[in-house]
Amino acid sequence: MASIPLKKKNISGGKAGAGRFFQQWGMFFRQFVKHPGMIGSVIPSSAALVNRMLDQVDWHNTRLFVEYGPGVGTFTQAILDRLHPDATLLAIDLNLDFVAYLEAQFDDPRLKVVHGSAADVRRFIREAGQPQADYILSGIPFSTLPDGVGAAICAETRAALRPGGAFLVYQYSRYVRRLLDPVFGRVSDELEWRNIPPCRMFCAVREEALAQAA
Repeated sequence: MASIPLKKKNISGGKAGAGRFFQQWGMFFRQFVKHPGMIGSVIPSSAALVNRMLDQVDWHNTRLFVEYGPGVGTFTQAILDRLHPDATLLAIDLNLDFVAYLEAQFDDPRLKVVHGSAADVRRFIREAGQPQADYILSGIPFSTLPDGVGAAICAETRAALRPGGAFLVYQYSRYVRRLLDPVFGRVSDELEWRNIPPCRMFCAVREEALAQAA
């Protein structure tokens, strides 16, 4: 898809990048120990996975990007580096420690961090003064969610997206595919090996509205 030529930061290089990585990893590891069912892996996502997921986005035409479970901001920073100056990033997390961490780490007026469930995404979008999302990204481990919660999140996500919008999901199993297929018209499934562990990438597109008959 077309991409707006905004500045991209090197999220993995340099002493500052290394320092931030270890700070993020420490926070990530502590939260994994406290809430293992809420976090998919003890290791944050690799730069290769981040870039490959976000390269699917039409940044020039994106005005609302939603992130479920931003954690320590591995994707958050990369999204902000690409996001249009007039766009909004809405980050939703159930973990108050992660919410506080993101609010302390990021000073960007385009970022809105909220505490809550992805199942309430439409309410959060309304409260942000937006109609619908262009893209929604999720790393929530769907296979560990209570019965019915994952299906509810997928249904709410579809309703929250504009026609033609996409739900981008990265997971360590194919479990979420059974939740996406009944809800979305088109779902792609790929594998990124340059991640520990290798990660599956799903892109579920909300079908365009049918043209009205003349």
